[in-house]
Amino acid sequence: MVDADQTFVIVGGGLAGAKAAETLRAEGFTGRVILISDERDHPYERPPLSKGYLLGKQERDAVFVHEPAWYAQNDIELHLGQTVDAIDRAAKTVRFGDDGTLVHYDKLLLATGAEPRRLDIPGTGLAGVHHLRRLAHAERLKHVLASLGRDNGHLLIAGAGWIGLEVAAAAREYGAEVTVIEPGPTPLHGALGPELGNVFAQLHREHGVRFHFGVRLTEIVGQDGMVLAARTDDGEEHPAHDVLAAIGAAPRTALAEAAGLEIADRVHGGGVLVDERLRTSDPDIFAAGDVASFPLPLFDARLRVEHWANALNGGPAAARAMLGKDVTYDRVPYFFTDQYDLGMEYSGWAPPGSYDEVVIRGDAGKREFIAFWVKEGRVLAGMNVNVWDVTEPIQKLIRSGTAVDLEALADPHVPLDGLAS
Repeated sequence: MVDADQTFVIVGGGLAGAKAAETLRAEGFTGRVILISDERDHPYERPPLSKGYLLGKQERDAVFVHEPAWYAQNDIELHLGQTVDAIDRAAKTVRFGDDGTLVHYDKLLLATGAEPRRLDIPGTGLAGVHHLRRLAHAERLKHVLASLGRDNGHLLIAGAGWIGLEVAAAAREYGAEVTVIEPGPTPLHGALGPELGNVFAQLHREHGVRFHFGVRLTEIVGQDGMVLAARTDDGEEHPAHDVLAAIGAAPRTALAEAAGLEIADRVHGGGVLVDERLRTSDPDIFAAGDVASFPLPLFDARLRVEHWANALNGGPAAARAMLGKDVTYDRVPYFFTDQYDLGMEYSGWAPPGSYDEVVIRGDAGKREFIAFWVKEGRVLAGMNVNVWDVTEPIQKLIRSGTAVDLEALADPHVPLDGLAS
């Protein structure tokens, strides 16, 4: 069968899906490309939603992956505001949820992403309870933060992960009061461990953020639909005019599960199981982005990565695999954040308990340093804080898998490039 006779369907209109469609055309695919998104906005990138756009430093148009006209110009059949509610693997069709239309596919890519986890406590239905995942969420939250800043209002954030901290920074820049409730011992404990989590705690305290660690929300108190306060399991009541639930995201696997595709367990982050080619348990169905659980032999692990770079690179890799090209998706996980005057990039994977020590190169007190998570002399991960143009050598160290001299690793005068054999 020649390309022109084939139909490739992409379910999910985020960065992974949009970049997959772009790659199919860039690689010369001439068949039908159908991109289906349950959002009414054109595919967009998510980092600005908690960074530049939320702060009012980026225009709305800046978040979109492509100009709206690009899709027609590249013969991409774009279906916005439509859902897919079923996959028939035997017939190789997907079914639209609104009118039951069946669409045939030769290859199918699931790029359905993730959705915010919900607080399971009384009061979550109040008008002042927010989530941040979609452009519409960011638009609403942007107005909320501006209003809180004008009126000396109080934002309470449940969760001290990346989204929680980025929104805390934005809220303080607007002038709002901010309290963060976190059941862990430090911010970002699951990502960075206690050593570096404390760096972010200190950063936010210097900007007036109040933290309460080791506690959970039990109730959001309101009147006439409005938020008044929030209660925690230590018996405290915290003032709040608005609440942001930033307690993580869950992969959107319902469509894949109903189709009988293999799914990772929750202990391993959930997600649709894929191989090194991002192919699911069905050889004609692929998955990429937040929803995919892929093997990474470098860490002897299977990961589900929710960060921007995984969507940016995973979508194109899946597209090439759909075209039958030789693909091995084994990129070192990477993400970044901007909070106040702190900019950071992180490469690798080093959850608490996986490393022996953290080696610091530079001055952590001045927040100009690189941190390395090390096990038996091998670098598992590296995070550069206000130090730039070092991602490539950090990833080279991680990929080398060899032990390095820790004194040299900590010495800013020793070039990183020379440490990896």
